[in-house]
Amino acid sequence: MSNVILLNGSPHQSGCTATALDEMITVFESEGIETELIQVGSKDIRGCIACNHCHKTAKCVFDDLVNEVAPKFEAADALVIASPVYYASPNGTILSFMDRLFYSTHFSKHMKVGASVVSCRRGGNTASFDVLNKYFTISGMPIASSTYWNQVHGFTAEDVKKDAEGLQTMRNLARNMSFMIKALADAKAKYGYPKVERSQFTSFPDGK
Repeated sequence: MSNVILLNGSPHQSGCTATALDEMITVFESEGIETELIQVGSKDIRGCIACNHCHKTAKCVFDDLVNEVAPKFEAADALVIASPVYYASPNGTILSFMDRLFYSTHFSKHMKVGASVVSCRRGGNTASFDVLNKYFTISGMPIASSTYWNQVHGFTAEDVKKDAEGLQTMRNLARNMSFMIKALADAKAKYGYPKVERSQFTSFPDGK
């Protein structure tokens, strides 16, 4: 059965961001997609220190939630990254988590479906949305979209529950992701995935 991992980057397990994800989970389950919600924002996650230990061991030198989630990510068909907006950017904890998760895992993420979700009171939403989407676009992961940018508005979970358009956007996003997961599985069986070239790595030593 297909499965989706949803990462809650908020420190609040039942807050605005969680409310958006709950709306998606309801749709995924109705579509026959298994889900696992992982609470990231309340954990003590430090940033990447570029030690490259993971190049030798295929796991991060800091043995925490990142290494726990890595095999689940490898097995998953899709990933949802959700974060509140802090100073017009995603939560620092989820950014540290994502930097280390994507850098330390060397398995192919090609054709896993990705989607980012942001929660804000008023502004900073699209800037945060763009930052989260970068993890997908550098990894060959198709991005699922919806009928509006993937965001909800509110200062509390109760506010978000009143954001009818935002919750509608979450439901449509989950439906689109479900379709993409199923369609890509069918296409893989029929055509195989596109070839990925990895031989070129551009750098300019000696200023050339």
